[in-house]
Amino acid sequence: MDKKDEFKKFVSNHPNIVEFVKNKEMTFQDFYEIYDIYGEDSNVWDKYFNRVGTGDDKIKELTSIFKNINMDNIEKHINNAQKAIGIIQELTKKTPEVKTIVENPVKNIFGD
Repeated sequence: MDKKDEFKKFVSNHPNIVEFVKNKEMTFQDFYEIYDIYGEDSNVWDKYFNRVGTGDDKIKELTSIFKNINMDNIEKHINNAQKAIGIIQELTKKTPEVKTIVENPVKNIFGD
């Protein structure tokens, strides 16, 4: 297998490279020159492979985020928020007794 075929196989194994070409940030010629000079196991590729994640990488990242979520804490926070909303609703309710006292304070005191 010649160097060109090896490069084609390398690109097919690393589809992130194609994204750089599509975005016109690099050309295949640029990548081939890097490949020719450094080979495929060099650290020079890290910036190209880590910049654009594949769908599998994104799914793994989301999975790890969800694994770290403590559902008990979230449930406690939701319950606390619901209680706070309930208290606020109770405090802001207008009851007929309070309205009567405010409107007719003299009548309520003397009973007239």
